[in-house]
Amino acid sequence: MTTMSLALTKLTELANPTRFLALSGKVLPWLWAVTLLLLAIGTYLSFTTEGDYQQGETVRIMYIHVPSAWLSMMCYSIMAISALGTLVWRHPLADVSAKAAAPIGAIFTFLALITGSLWGKPMWGTWWEWDARLTSVFVLFLMYLGLIAFNRAMDDPSRAAKVSAIMILVGFVNIPIIKFSVEWWNTLHQPASVMRLDGPTIDPEFLRPLLVMAIAFTLLFFALHLTAIRNEIWRRRIGVMRRNAARAAQAGAEG
Repeated sequence: MTTMSLALTKLTELANPTRFLALSGKVLPWLWAVTLLLLAIGTYLSFTTEGDYQQGETVRIMYIHVPSAWLSMMCYSIMAISALGTLVWRHPLADVSAKAAAPIGAIFTFLALITGSLWGKPMWGTWWEWDARLTSVFVLFLMYLGLIAFNRAMDDPSRAAKVSAIMILVGFVNIPIIKFSVEWWNTLHQPASVMRLDGPTIDPEFLRPLLVMAIAFTLLFFALHLTAIRNEIWRRRIGVMRRNAARAAQAGAEG
């Protein structure tokens, strides 16, 4: 069996909500433990490194801002993959994944905007600037809020899943705009200094805590996402049970 077919087999097995709940229940305690450990280590390193000679102590905002900005895009990318799972592969948990990820993505995007504003004031002399990077991230935040509002407003889960998946895929065009905006246009925001073909340009003194915090935040996202998926599965099961009970009560009253 090839690696691809094995992966598809595993995904098919996880399409069963009961199996997913059982597996995630075993994984989550370990995932939370590793996440909290790395967050503690990253926080310690963030506060024990020296300040930057230009930015001073405000450079520590980077350890929250950069992982939050990274996750704001990664979360939407996962939602786009989930949207494909809904429309193309008809995966039963794809819509659950996308719906569960939206509030988490909104929180990380909000954190990126707030910390970016706090970092930008002493560096740029302004809390906000409508340049390409900041504006496109703000648009991403509005997209998250729109998807959350849409999912809560729709009563038909099946129709909501399809329409939401289309909206997510259409909105995905904003992700490369965010990523490459500093290269396509003249913006206040600095270009990439970590993920570069010629290697990171950031000093190792700052790179180490930044990488630890980036890994910790990424694991935090997956822990929150798995927890949210589990909650959504249980919420839908309870909803089905309530509807069945209401139908049974109505049938009994009519009989």
